[in-house]
Amino acid sequence: MTSQEALQSLSSSFPEKIQHKTEFRGETTCMIGANDLREITKFCRDELSFDYLIDITSIDNFGEEPRFEIVYHLYSMSHAAHLRLKLAVSEEAGAVDTVSDIWPTANWHEREIYDMMGIKFNGHPDLRRILMWDGYPFFPLRKDFPLEGLPSEMPDVAFTKVTPLEGGPFVTLPSTATSKDREPRARPPEL
Repeated sequence: MTSQEALQSLSSSFPEKIQHKTEFRGETTCMIGANDLREITKFCRDELSFDYLIDITSIDNFGEEPRFEIVYHLYSMSHAAHLRLKLAVSEEAGAVDTVSDIWPTANWHEREIYDMMGIKFNGHPDLRRILMWDGYPFFPLRKDFPLEGLPSEMPDVAFTKVTPLEGGPFVTLPSTATSKDREPRARPPEL
């Protein structure tokens, strides 16, 4: 089976469940419903040989409904083909089923999405924060989270007050200098 035949097989096997399909630069993207995620991903792994989950990402479409999108980047080693599955998640629902039993690498990807965006994964074996500390009440990658951060009352945390970005230690300064010279680590220490 060629990569084109594999992708055509997906469309013909789930004609009513593939909501939208696009092709761009040799990669296929299929929009699917959240309720169909497990069935379609199992089919992709077992029948179409998409044996490698490259990444899972999330998008915050703040101000729109459904607010979130989750994007699964799949790769078939035997067909050398990429496939992207997208699904919409409303803020009200805020949850989709896990695929960590289908591709074990999804475990940490789903934990990161939960930690940064607040989207839950039903059936996940260990859904807890992976980057932020337990009890942190915010989701930093949501578009309504302020760029300057929010104050924290947690003791022993590096920043307990809102940290200004302008001129901070990790922010490059606008200038005509090269990027190497604008790099924060290249700045002379202030006296």
